[in-house]
Amino acid sequence: MISFSNFYQQIADSNLQHWLETLPAKLGDWQREHKHGALPKWEKVLAKLNYPSPDSLDFKDSVTIGSGEQLATGQREKLENLLQLLHPWRKGPFHIHGIHIDTEWRSDWKWERVAPHISPLAGKTVLDVGCGSGYHMWRMYGEGAKMVIGVDPSSLFLCQFEAVKRLAGGTPPVHLLPLGIEELPPLDAFDTVFSMGVLYHRRSPIDHLLQLRDQLRTGGELVLETLVIEGDENAVLLPRDRYGKMNNVWFIPSVAALQLWLEKCDFREVRCVDLDVTSLAEQRSTPWMRNESLVDYLDPTDINLTVEGYPAPKRATFIAIK
Repeated sequence: MISFSNFYQQIADSNLQHWLETLPAKLGDWQREHKHGALPKWEKVLAKLNYPSPDSLDFKDSVTIGSGEQLATGQREKLENLLQLLHPWRKGPFHIHGIHIDTEWRSDWKWERVAPHISPLAGKTVLDVGCGSGYHMWRMYGEGAKMVIGVDPSSLFLCQFEAVKRLAGGTPPVHLLPLGIEELPPLDAFDTVFSMGVLYHRRSPIDHLLQLRDQLRTGGELVLETLVIEGDENAVLLPRDRYGKMNNVWFIPSVAALQLWLEKCDFREVRCVDLDVTSLAEQRSTPWMRNESLVDYLDPTDINLTVEGYPAPKRATFIAIK
């Protein structure tokens, strides 16, 4: 069973210690009540990841664990087979003991677009909301963050994160909690809060922005990345049914509208630092994610449109201060 005891120990003497008043009960409920049918299978995979501590780690320029020379060919093949049992791998890539986990998303490309614009993370406490399997958390830690905590309710993402962490030696102060941000009490404690690829999945985007604000200390920095459309401050797309075959897309604002939303939520120094149209090279099917991907979500006669006729995915990154 996945344990959060190490997380509790690491926050006990930090400015997150009052989290101990509520989180153990919430995570205990998750452990008792979680009903995902594949979770026992994934936990068996985790139990088999008994490999030596890696001879090298790189989280600064990539997420690379081990030089690739520690394991014999048979050991490496066994490890690769185990990691494939955690399919589909969506956010990455990861390089583990010479195994290239070629994920659906080139999340390293997003990080390269975002990283030049954020305040230095060295010595900071960071929250990553909707963190997926944790790729960006490792890059945040590689930038010198003192502690990185991610929240994402997906059990598969939790197991993928736990696999990477165990293979990395298990001790880095990087933690994933299988919760949504709405389950977190306001902390006013994090130096930096990331929300990347989440806002358009929320029924109430303003509530999401307020929840992000309530996790930040005064003067803390929000890094927000989301889908946007063209238009003025009143332009917002609300898909009638699906968007890019996704049925959980709600509000997609223009850049001007989102800036207004952030200012309305008492953020200051709001600025859009990057605009990028998602390419077919950045999101695609691979041997590690064999399901449909971006090419299947776009109009086959015009990749500037989704299959439903909406504008193809364009993403904006905002920086704002509480």
